[in-house]
Amino acid sequence: MKLDDRKFMILRTIIDDYISTAVPVGSRTISRKHGVGFSPATIRNEMSDLEELGYLAQPHTSAGRVPSAKAYRLYVDHLMRAYKLSDEDMRRINDHLKVRVGEVEDIIRSAAQALSDATNYTALVVAPHVDTLRIKRVQLIPVTEGSALMIIVTSAGLVKDAVVRVPEGIRSDLLYSISEMLTEQLSGLTLGEMRGRFAGMFRDLKEHRRLLASVLDVMENRLHEEPEEITVGGPSNLLAYPEYADIEKARTFLSVLESREKLYPLLRQSGAMEFTIRIGPENDLPELSDCSLVTAVYRIGTSSTGTLGILGPTRMNYGRVISVLEFMGKALSSLLPGDD
Repeated sequence: MKLDDRKFMILRTIIDDYISTAVPVGSRTISRKHGVGFSPATIRNEMSDLEELGYLAQPHTSAGRVPSAKAYRLYVDHLMRAYKLSDEDMRRINDHLKVRVGEVEDIIRSAAQALSDATNYTALVVAPHVDTLRIKRVQLIPVTEGSALMIIVTSAGLVKDAVVRVPEGIRSDLLYSISEMLTEQLSGLTLGEMRGRFAGMFRDLKEHRRLLASVLDVMENRLHEEPEEITVGGPSNLLAYPEYADIEKARTFLSVLESREKLYPLLRQSGAMEFTIRIGPENDLPELSDCSLVTAVYRIGTSSTGTLGILGPTRMNYGRVISVLEFMGKALSSLLPGDD
């Protein structure tokens, strides 16, 4: 049995209605929709065929049907209508992002809040990974007699810090001089490109090889392997939807938001793809089997990418979500220019 134009039309109408109402859709509801033009009897037959094909399910004994994950996949791939953001939508998003230039953490927090407000779902924002960012400045600040705080300012003002070991006898003024040298030698490089520069610094500063080795170790290992923080906006938004009225289901969802190590791989799987949509079981997390995750990339320069995500019920308004993510991606890319 194949999907013909009539089945496509009826399925799209059912999905559109269920996205809006969360109420199982019956044949009479569909027949009353503008432009359908089929009798309830004809629609019932088509709905039975769609159920047999795995696109609809009947959750109760009522005549109403609900879309399956398979139906939503077909919908986003072939049936979804384009959604245009209103001027008011765009103004509200831009208002969220009006923070002081250079305060990247504030921009990312504001972006997460703007996304959650614009969609009424849960928003997730990940900064570009540190190993794709270009170094702008390195500073070593004494903390204790044997340690210093290394601060690395990267593209667009993103800051990473870590504690490095400092050999005995190195004064604060010497740390300042070494900081200036590190900045001069490493500025404009990514963490993946800077190893070659250290060979020359080891040669020129033989007496401080232990300190340079400690700096290199932190840059190459701890900072490189450290996952970026996930900023969450509207974590409780989904609890307002009937799908999450069950306390156990709500608790499970909130526990996933707290387990960032589970979310991070999902958000990073998008790679260089502009958009990814994972529906229900496609998320590979049992806790998200009733959720959809839509992700998009934003760029800092030409090589650094961060991730935006929207987590919502499988009946989310996909067209609007994609439009919001697209607008936010462009806004962040303009607010966080790179140095490539």
